[in-house]
Amino acid sequence: MKIYNYNGKKNICGERIKEARKKLKLSQENLAAKLQVEGIIIERDSISRIEIGTRFVADYELLVLSKILNVTPAYLLGIE
Repeated sequence: MKIYNYNGKKNICGERIKEARKKLKLSQENLAAKLQVEGIIIERDSISRIEIGTRFVADYELLVLSKILNVTPAYLLGIE
């Protein structure tokens, strides 16, 4: 599967994920653990890569991230 870049990044939600995570005072490790509880197998280094834009984020991951971070998917996508 080819992953495309958008303005040099593989996702557009990384900065908002980082912002929401910090607002909740969650570490990257804690966020990864919460995702694993929800069935998303991910490690702390993948959270770091998402936040800096070097890892693709699947739509199902975005939905679970929005649930955990208590924000809407639209917020994570920069729509609202």
